[in-house]
Amino acid sequence: MAVVTPAVAPAPGPHPVDARPPLRRLVPLSLQHLLVAYAGLATMPLLVGTALHLPEDRVRLLISANLLVSGLATLLQSLGAKWLGARLPIVMGSTFTAITPAVLIGAEHGLAAVFGATIVSGLVTVAVAPWFGRWLHLFPPLVTGTVIAVIGFSLVPSAAGLVTGGSGAGGGRGLALAAVTVLLVVLVERLAPPALARFSVLVAMGVGTVLAVPLGLFDGSGVAEARAVTAPDPTAFGAPTFVVPAIAAMLVVQLVNMVESVGDTLAVGQIVGRGDDAPTVVRALRADGIATVVSGMFASFPVVTFGQSVGLVSVTRVRSRHVVALSGLLMVVLAFVPVLGAAVAAVPGPVLGGVSLVMFGMVGAVGLRILARADLTDSRSLLTAALAFGLGMIPVGAPDFYAPLPSSLRTVLDSGIAVTGIVAFALNLLFHHAPRTRKDPAR
Repeated sequence: MAVVTPAVAPAPGPHPVDARPPLRRLVPLSLQHLLVAYAGLATMPLLVGTALHLPEDRVRLLISANLLVSGLATLLQSLGAKWLGARLPIVMGSTFTAITPAVLIGAEHGLAAVFGATIVSGLVTVAVAPWFGRWLHLFPPLVTGTVIAVIGFSLVPSAAGLVTGGSGAGGGRGLALAAVTVLLVVLVERLAPPALARFSVLVAMGVGTVLAVPLGLFDGSGVAEARAVTAPDPTAFGAPTFVVPAIAAMLVVQLVNMVESVGDTLAVGQIVGRGDDAPTVVRALRADGIATVVSGMFASFPVVTFGQSVGLVSVTRVRSRHVVALSGLLMVVLAFVPVLGAAVAAVPGPVLGGVSLVMFGMVGAVGLRILARADLTDSRSLLTAALAFGLGMIPVGAPDFYAPLPSSLRTVLDSGIAVTGIVAFALNLLFHHAPRTRKDPAR
């Protein structure tokens, strides 16, 4: 009788998150993440420096410091180190939520107080990260989906601002260039083979930049004026100081950042098929905290996950964390080589705005997809989402709505993301976790 030898199943390959693409694809994919994130990385310190009337050399130092700490944080978050890092394709950077508090604190106490408060908020994040892991059941799809959706949709006006007021904005020509950029993303995604479709954003940005030249919307003068090599100077603004009111304001900002980080981490985890669990969230928050501590020490601002990475991973379907890790390394290089940063910044505003519109819209769509997992036939869940959306979008449509209120309240209320997170979290607790005082009528 013949002996049948059982077939040996081939050894399974690495999870797509852990797969390392060949260098010929790794570099352009990483550059794609960098180009999408760069506007946010440069804009936050630029707005703070401009509002505080800092000289240009000091503003450039803030931008270099932000690139450095964002790159290091991205490396930590994507590669991980023991109990730190989500080990997911997540880009890190300074949050826009901190702009108003940083300006207010800087005007009254100096930037040194901003950096001291940033250090403390990072330490608190590391300390409370395990508690967030235990409370993860309080962040169901109803809460995280609503928060992620508002993160994406509330950033759409900033994409529009890049088109109409960014570098290279040119009225009707700028609008046309932005529309062509969006159309290119769609066409590459629809018509190109899968190997090229992964680069749809990069292709659109490259072609859009080339088209900007004959339209007179490309300005490369910044490349010629930039220094070849420099180094961030953490001592330029003095040693960090620790002022209680400043710390209190930044802790509120960091609470919002933690809610945003939880939502982004869970969203990316669900997209890539790994990491949407409590241990990953805890490691991600610890990395956020450590990165924020380092950020304050290097004269920069609180660091959080970038929603753009959620949109880009969803569009390109490239799940490798090594792609994002290399983009983090490129950020570190840009911090020391301003001429390269100037080359990235030369991408015309309409092109970057068009791509950002796709990315932010995708983040919002991912949030709606997560929200769809909630039981919206329950009137209480529907009311929770409705109020969280409605109140969260007020600062987007009416930025001066809360102007009559004290600045301490505006720190929270002027952030649509903060309002959405607080309202969704509180109403979810009230409707689904608090003891019931009446019996629900039959539905």
